[in-house]
Amino acid sequence: MKAIKDIYRIGYGPSSSHTIAPQRAASFYKKQYPDASEYQVKLCGSLALTGKGHRTDEIICETLAPAKTTVTFDYEDPEMRLFIQGKNGKEIYPEWSVISLGGGSIRIDQFECGDEKDVYPKNSFTAIKGRLEKENIALPQYLLKYEPDLYEALDASLDNMIDCVERGLHTEGLLNQELNYYRSAAELYKAAEDDMSRCIAYAYAVGEENAAGHKITTAPTLGSAGIIASIAYYYYHDLHTDKEKVIEAMAVGGVFGDLIKQNATIAGSMGGCQAEVGTACAMGAAMIAWLEEQPLEIVERAAEIGIEHHLGLTCDPVKGYVIIPCIERNGVAVLRSFDAVRLARSLAAVHKHSLVSFDMVVDSMNYTGKKLAVELRETSLGGLALEFANEKN
Repeated sequence: MKAIKDIYRIGYGPSSSHTIAPQRAASFYKKQYPDASEYQVKLCGSLALTGKGHRTDEIICETLAPAKTTVTFDYEDPEMRLFIQGKNGKEIYPEWSVISLGGGSIRIDQFECGDEKDVYPKNSFTAIKGRLEKENIALPQYLLKYEPDLYEALDASLDNMIDCVERGLHTEGLLNQELNYYRSAAELYKAAEDDMSRCIAYAYAVGEENAAGHKITTAPTLGSAGIIASIAYYYYHDLHTDKEKVIEAMAVGGVFGDLIKQNATIAGSMGGCQAEVGTACAMGAAMIAWLEEQPLEIVERAAEIGIEHHLGLTCDPVKGYVIIPCIERNGVAVLRSFDAVRLARSLAAVHKHSLVSFDMVVDSMNYTGKKLAVELRETSLGGLALEFANEKN
């Protein structure tokens, strides 16, 4: 299993796969070949199909500046990857093939960037529970044993989440001219009459900041970043929960996101929105259960419920923007995270053991994601996006 701190990367919106990942790839290449005066970049798959709406070409050009950069779009190659090559006069540098793995993680065939390095020895929640029982330790102790700097990294991630929520709550106006979409978070917050309504406003605040291309924390992606940020802000700001406790809960939630990333995918381009919002809902449910001091069985059950009932959810951003239906889905999933914990507690009182484990649902999610038509995996060629397709012409 990979580093949990990488589930909570800090970067610029609107999409971890389409902005953070290409930006990191371009940065690595630029560092490796600093003398290049010109770059050729080709985007494929979802990076090409929704690259304009996600600012992929812009972030690449900004990263490689001041060198001249030409970005082309290959709509035929279905794999979500980019090719980058630099040159200086007659000297041509090696071409890199870069795969976007979701959440800003990448794989570079010609360069070791560290994203695929294993940090934890166990790759299933069943195996992790076995280790906890064998060593008689709690889950956070297990995490810090293999990732001692985890809390320090999550502290910075949480600070960025808090800043993001507050920026979003205090910003109004037109967000996207093509969609004629106006920010809603500030008005939702003013009209909120209860805790859950405020949590929806917090999720909207992050979603709208992300769509504006501002600095966000992935959780596990930028398209789903509003869910964990909303929960963290609610407990820290509204309930005055100790910051270290919130960070610990983020780490626990991160375990479930990391396991999905390891055994399925967190990329909407590979598994649909079940991979993004569904994963974040599972993480959020685990986080809430931990903050409520529930036993590990309830934490797992809540996470399992959170992802199970997002199976098959499509990724169909209208006109390629991470706005519709993405922002609203974040608001819905926050509520479902709380509901998953409530249901997990209620079911545990009736049926002590669940027939469905978290690991089972992840396997099912992986299968389901592969069966989704390509049109329903962040290409803007199907689903809700299809309803607006004619407006492109």
